[in-house]
Amino acid sequence: MEPPAVPALETRQTSLSRPNTRKRRKGVLRYPVVRQLIRFTGVGIICTVTSLALYALFRPWMGPQPANAAALIITSLMNTALNRRLTFKISGNRKRARDHLNGLIVIAVALVITGGSLGVLHAFRPEATLEEDLWTTTLSGFVATAVRFTMLRHWIFRRARHV
Repeated sequence: MEPPAVPALETRQTSLSRPNTRKRRKGVLRYPVVRQLIRFTGVGIICTVTSLALYALFRPWMGPQPANAAALIITSLMNTALNRRLTFKISGNRKRARDHLNGLIVIAVALVITGGSLGVLHAFRPEATLEEDLWTTTLSGFVATAVRFTMLRHWIFRRARHV
């Protein structure tokens, strides 16, 4: 009588000896940039909602510009961590601190874009409402998001552009 472990051992050896094949994707998903943009969009939605909520919370006490800056700075660590892990599939501690410091530079660029748009709004409409502020920061946030993705992909996380 043969021991039952022999077939299981053979199966295991066979599965270990298979060549490591990459997933074959069809259509536009075969391009890493498309997959990254989809994941980046998910992260962006989470961070945008968080940032807008913080802005709405802070604006009555701080005014528009400081509230915008505080909301962006607070969400920047979350944004960089989520993009690092989810969008660019980077895990572990290696270069994490540098990635977050560089992420602050990316957020500073976003702050210039969104803060500049708020400045223009308030120059033309000093009595702008919270709703108008939120629309302005959201629309200018789309421009900032395109810049952010480009900077993350081609500068901060260039080591993971093909995932």
